[in-house]
Amino acid sequence: MDKINFYPFGEEEPVGLFVLEETRIGGVSYLLVAESEEEDSEAYIMKDLSADGETEANYVIVEDEKELEAIAKIFEELLEDVDIEL
Repeated sequence: MDKINFYPFGEEEPVGLFVLEETRIGGVSYLLVAESEEEDSEAYIMKDLSADGETEANYVIVEDEKELEAIAKIFEELLEDVDIEL
């Protein structure tokens, strides 16, 4: 399982997150990430806001309720044994 470093806005220290799944919808990349790869933990849906050609991805946590619900349903389908509680 891949692990990424996420730098929350205004923070200098990264938070290590495990990538559980990824998908691309309407030209936008989304990640389902969790704080732990082994046990139940907080999970987040993140989307890539970086422009084409940028060398580093710019992921932000999805906060829009409609977008969050739609993407969560897709991740639940991709990961058959996972229930995402919003």
